Amino acid sequence: MVVLKKTSLLVFFFFFVLLLESTFEQQTSSLDEKSALLLLRSSLGLRSRDWPVRGNPCLNWNGIECDQKGRVIKVNISGFRRTRLGNRNPQFSVDSLVNLTRLASFNASRFSLPGPIPVLFGSSLLTLEVLDLSSCSITGTIPESLTRLTHLKVLDLSKNAINGDIPLSLTSLRNLSILDLSSNSVFGLIPANIGALSKLQHLNLSRNTLYSSIPPSLGDLSALVDLDLSFNDLSGSVPSDLKGLRNLQTLVIAGNSLSGSLPPDLFSFLSKLHIVDFRGSGFIGALPSRLWLLPELKFLDLSGNHFSDMLPNTTVSFDSTVSMLNISGNMFYGNLTLLLRRFQVVDLSENYFEGKVPDFVPTNASLSNNCLQGPANQRKSSDCASFYSNKGLTFNNSGPPEEKKSPKSSWLSHTKIVILAAVGGSILLMLILIVLPITVSFCVRRRNRTSTSNHPRGRHNGVGPLPPDETLPSRGGVSINFGSLGSSFNYQQLLNATKDFSDSNLIKKGHSGDLFKGVLENGVQIVVKRISLESTKNNEAYLTELDFFSRFAHPRIVPFVGKSLESTTHKFLVYKYMLNRDLPSSLFYKSNSLVDNGLRSLDWITRLKIALGVAEGLAYLHHDCSPSVVHRDVQASSILLDDKFEVRLGSFSKACHQENNGRPRKIARLLRLSQSSQESVPGSPATATCAYDVYCFGKILVELITGKLGISSCQDTQFKKILTEIMPYISSQQKEPVMNILDQSLLVDEDLLEEVWAMAIVARSCLNPKPTRRPLMRHIVQALENPLRVVREDSSESERFRTTGSSRGSSSSGRIFGSWRQSVSDPVAAGTSSLLSQAEGLATGSSTRESSRGASSRPSMKDV
Repeated sequence: MVVLKKTSLLVFFFFFVLLLESTFEQQTSSLDEKSALLLLRSSLGLRSRDWPVRGNPCLNWNGIECDQKGRVIKVNISGFRRTRLGNRNPQFSVDSLVNLTRLASFNASRFSLPGPIPVLFGSSLLTLEVLDLSSCSITGTIPESLTRLTHLKVLDLSKNAINGDIPLSLTSLRNLSILDLSSNSVFGLIPANIGALSKLQHLNLSRNTLYSSIPPSLGDLSALVDLDLSFNDLSGSVPSDLKGLRNLQTLVIAGNSLSGSLPPDLFSFLSKLHIVDFRGSGFIGALPSRLWLLPELKFLDLSGNHFSDMLPNTTVSFDSTVSMLNISGNMFYGNLTLLLRRFQVVDLSENYFEGKVPDFVPTNASLSNNCLQGPANQRKSSDCASFYSNKGLTFNNSGPPEEKKSPKSSWLSHTKIVILAAVGGSILLMLILIVLPITVSFCVRRRNRTSTSNHPRGRHNGVGPLPPDETLPSRGGVSINFGSLGSSFNYQQLLNATKDFSDSNLIKKGHSGDLFKGVLENGVQIVVKRISLESTKNNEAYLTELDFFSRFAHPRIVPFVGKSLESTTHKFLVYKYMLNRDLPSSLFYKSNSLVDNGLRSLDWITRLKIALGVAEGLAYLHHDCSPSVVHRDVQASSILLDDKFEVRLGSFSKACHQENNGRPRKIARLLRLSQSSQESVPGSPATATCAYDVYCFGKILVELITGKLGISSCQDTQFKKILTEIMPYISSQQKEPVMNILDQSLLVDEDLLEEVWAMAIVARSCLNPKPTRRPLMRHIVQALENPLRVVREDSSESERFRTTGSSRGSSSSGRIFGSWRQSVSDPVAAGTSSLLSQAEGLATGSSTRESSRGASSRPSMKDV
């Protein structure tokens, strides 16, 4: 018995010693790991508020996660801010991570780590499963050592400055499910054995300079859900072996140099596709019929290719909540069919469709440059007839036969002509009596000013293109010299940069010229606008742009790189390439997040950022330029976005100075034009005023809120129909109704919904049919900088600000923000005209005072 007790005591003592050793070892390890984290905090310059010295890393430190034994398994410094000292000399210094022996995840996305990837990530941190270094300013190449991370499931190196090729040994990471190398400068070939990554679900190699063909082994990635190879230099055709990607939902190969036709049975196997983006890829021939029948299809962009086909007349019904179709810039022909019912947003421009436009075509559809009856800006009949003749078809687009008039009708018409002639003569006489004295007086005053002026030529204050300064054959025999504006390129340089202006490099066909992507010899990416001088409009437009860029520059304006003016038939303008292209190209598939229906879209924060950026650009033109400059072409395609989605305004071929500094013409006041005629076309570009830009900006806001592409470019008649649908849901009293028009791909919480509500109220004020009631652009900037104040401003406080604020109307935030609520305080009535008439802008007095101040209160561009 005594022996048994001694044995029990010895066993108990033995286990007690083991427990003490284990506890001591755990505490020692925890202390070692805390010391390693403190070293990491010091080397990266992290703030003490994120990682406090006295706190427990597992409990009190942001971004640190530990296991049950207190060992660090995750480090997340995504979006952290450095201290002031750390910002002075940021480095990719993470050597202390080697002491975190159980580290499974390291996420430093959006945290600047300039320099190459340290070798330790492949030599020491062998337990890593997630490595996210996206948007970290990394340089250098992809180290071979990364291939030793055999447990790695996620490797994200996107949006950096990594160069070199993709290591062939990278395909040894057989556990990878996500591989993202997009938006770098990676070149070379896609590894031929990439199909060995059998667990890969998301592969993004877009926006690099990869060349050669698409490897057939991609078809072995049966688990792949998202594939993005866009904007590289891939050539050849689409391999038929891709039909092995049976789980694929996103297929993006836009912006390459591919050729040939698509495999006929390609989409018979890819039945789960949500997003198909083949734009600007050089494909030819007919489309596989199965493409139109994909049940999950949400986004289809085939623009800028050479597809030549007819739309099938199918009546199959599918969900079209967020569907978009863009087949512009191809050679589709025939009649518009019932297939278009499936899509909510449609762009059919620059094809050869014929016949009438059926009622089932969406009201915001883009139909220009076709052979259709009715819509404006169609192709010449001779061009359409020639196209159909080459197809062995007959083009008949003469429209309905004209009715034969009876003698009575003829007599009535003759009587009407006589009456109209009499009325017209009376009006003409009145015009002569009114206009002649004004004209004579104006000429006398102008002659007197000219004779007494010390300066023969002052700043241009009228409507139309900006005045010429220097020497180049131009309008009216005047010469202009733009030699010092940007770089001067010869034609051969631009040919080399754009690969002989190949169709694979064509971005789009603009109204003032065709846009091509190019790369200069020094590696700088550019956009080249090729302008044909056969059109008088283009001749005037390119001079306007040159003159604009010679005078104005701003962070919100697309950087002008140079020009080539040596050709007598074509002129070339060169701009900096924007990585995210324009708003229509980015709105629905540039974000990294996936929404429930599989369609990627820009989040609300980014959309608000874009809206504010556009407003800041227009505010510069309206308020900082002297005289004010009117853009006159504000639409989604004019909004360019860099790699961080910062706005750069483009498309300045229609820019001009504001007409009469925004004041109404005297002749208009004398004739007392009816208000109804002035409001019939609220966004007419004929009047070159800043208020017209504000109206167009309102369209942009509606497009960002609803997610309906094409709103900002549609005709006024179409836009009025859209307004009848959305205006009833913009109320100054309740925010919930705005959910009925909100883009369904957006998920917003309570605070974000208030921002959406505020933007909707701003949009409604911008769309007021009375130009004098629209807000000034600089007030719009203030509203978008503080959107919650637009909807939370108390009415009594607003009244107090209006009474005691500055008479200028710009220093009182209460006055500015309170008026937005006032603008939509009335109940919304039915009908387009009543809906529009109740969208009040800022106080009329404020707008009047601002416009009456004229150019004298604005700084000259020479001082900017």
